[in-house]
Amino acid sequence: MTEFLSLDGVVEAPGGEDFRYPNWSFEFDRGTEGERFKELGSLQASALLLGRVTYEGFASAWPQYEGELADKYNSMPKFVFSSTLENLEWTNTTVLRGDLREEVSQLTREIEGEISVPGSIRLVQGLLAEDLVDELHLMTFPVALGYGRTLWGQTPDKSAWNLTEATTYGDGVLVTIHQRRR
Repeated sequence: MTEFLSLDGVVEAPGGEDFRYPNWSFEFDRGTEGERFKELGSLQASALLLGRVTYEGFASAWPQYEGELADKYNSMPKFVFSSTLENLEWTNTTVLRGDLREEVSQLTREIEGEISVPGSIRLVQGLLAEDLVDELHLMTFPVALGYGRTLWGQTPDKSAWNLTEATTYGDGVLVTIHQRRR
């Protein structure tokens, strides 16, 4: 799971325009190394798991791009949780409508390798609540927004994580990787 978040935990619309602070994450330069870190995480994934809103944004953007990351995103299997999505215009996409725990458990049995979950706030909150996230990649931008949806909603129980990596890139974007303690 990869999220862009502000210092005060806001994850809403870091690159979206329909928000009080449009494209707030783009106000900061992650630098070449920060960009490569983000790309490598995506390139290592075997599949994408997305919520509808993130899917719609990705599906309208990525088919237009070229390059290693675009080729990966455009060709890899994509799974979207949605009760309303009907038209799947992006290649290799499957809609999932069932129980979150059952559907994700099935995907992890069928797909060899990592399943990447970029953005997708509601989906990620559900995955966290169901204890279905093994690793968090948090890109924390040096800004407090004071407004917007946050990553952590209420969860059924406490969860413990180990910090496995922390690096600062560009304009002070802190990237941390946490693995769930088992």
